[in-house]
Amino acid sequence: MNDNKLIPRLQNKDQKALEQIIEKYTPFVSAVIFNVSKGSLSKEDIEETVTDVFVTLWKNADNIIEDKLKGYICRIAKTRALNKISSMSAHQLLNIDDYDPEDDFSISAEVENKQLAAELREIISEIQMPEREIIVRYYYYSQNTAKIAEVMNLNINTVKSKLRRARDKIKTKLIERGYDL
Repeated sequence: MNDNKLIPRLQNKDQKALEQIIEKYTPFVSAVIFNVSKGSLSKEDIEETVTDVFVTLWKNADNIIEDKLKGYICRIAKTRALNKISSMSAHQLLNIDDYDPEDDFSISAEVENKQLAAELREIISEIQMPEREIIVRYYYYSQNTAKIAEVMNLNINTVKSKLRRARDKIKTKLIERGYDL
C-alpha cells in the first residue's frame, strides 16, 4: 500500500496501518540500525531497537509529513540506534572474567564473511543483465519472484529460471575461487 494512504490511517491510530508499515519497513529499519551501530549491537539489541522505532513512530504519528514516511522512520532508527549504543557503553565495564577465547574465532569468521561478501559482490557484478538485477532484487532487496516478475515485466517462470541459472554461475565461480560449498 502507498505510504501516503497509510499516514492518515496511522495518525488516526489505525493499528492495521501500523502493522502494514512494520511489515514493509522492518528490513529497512534493521539495516539502518545495523549500519549505524557498525555491528556493535547484538541481534537482540537490534530487535529491541527496531521495536522502539515503531513505538516511537506510533506515538509521534502526527509529526509525519506526506511523502516523508521513509525518511522519518530512518531518522527515528538512527536516533534510537545511537541512543542504544550510548546507553550500553555507559553501563558496560570490561571484566577479565568476561573474556572468552572463543570470541577470537568469531572475529576470524567475521573477517571470512566480509571476504566472502566482497567476492560475491565482484561475481555478481560480472553477471549479465537481467540475471544480475534479479539476483540483487531477490537477495539484497528481499523481493519475491512474483514481485520481481511484476516490476521487471517478466513471466514468473522466467524469473525463477534466470534466478536458478544465476545462482549456478555464482556457485561455480565461488568454487573456482577456492570456496568449499
